Order: sequence, then C-alpha cells, then structure tokens
Amino acid sequence: MVSPAVLLSNLNVAKRKLPPGQPRGHDGITPGMIRKLKSGQYRLYSRKKDASGKRRNLGTFSSLRAATQHEREVQYFKRH
Repeated sequence: MVSPAVLLSNLNVAKRKLPPGQPRGHDGITPGMIRKLKSGQYRLYSRKKDASGKRRNLGTFSSLRAATQHEREVQYFKRH
C-alpha cells in the first residue's frame, strides 16, 4: 500500500507543467540539459547558448546517474 504522502507528492509533480514548446528534461518535467544519445550514452549540455545558438558539450556519460551527478558538481562549482 502506498502512503498518502507519496500520493500527494506525485500529484504535486503532475501539476507542474511547462509552457507549450518548452523542452522537457530526462524526468519529463524540468527542462534538462541531459540528453540520451542513439548510442545509449547520456550527454550533458550547458544551460546557456553561445553566440551561434548552440549549447556547449559538458561531457558524455555511460549512465544517467553519472550525468546527473556531474551536473550537480558543475552547479556546485559555479557557486563556490
């Protein structure tokens, strides 16, 4: 049996939506810069676009977990 707190949190996540046309991330809700490649690997891109309109490649990882961890490390480094 699922606890009421879990059901409530799932409901809150379902309510969050992006405006039409916004890219969705690996969790389907937030705009993420981790994309799955055809090879099965995951690539981390910068959030900001450069002058040519492209995002910078911040690394390629074998698992989503590794890419997410690296994204957290990048965000930590930017703020400390």
